[in-house]
Amino acid sequence: QVQLVESGGGLVQAGGSLRLSCAASGRTFSSYTMGWFRQAPGKEREFVAAITWSGGTAVYADSVKGRFAISRDNAENTVYLQMNSLKPEDSAVYYCAATVNYIATIPVEYAYWGQGTQVTVSS
Repeated sequence: QVQLVESGGGLVQAGGSLRLSCAASGRTFSSYTMGWFRQAPGKEREFVAAITWSGGTAVYADSVKGRFAISRDNAENTVYLQMNSLKPEDSAVYYCAATVNYIATIPVEYAYWGQGTQVTVSS
């Protein structure tokens, strides 16, 4: 069982940066691949990035590749999403999630979810 709590969202101008954090409870955090998803109003939840349990492999959606970076600190039970060069279309509620799969990019593959944090990028 893993409980996830996101933080770090907010309002930022286009071109700016934000760093999201996701704190996990539970002793087995390091066993899970962690992912970030986002959902804008009226749209489906979409994959943003994922990182394997060791941090050795990370994958990104094409829309954020080169601008976002996912990382994790297993000693702190935390996963991060560094977001640079933000665009208005990045505005959404961002969720972190945990899965036992090696790499997963589809929401249904994730068993545990946080409550989300709002990111708003103004033009």
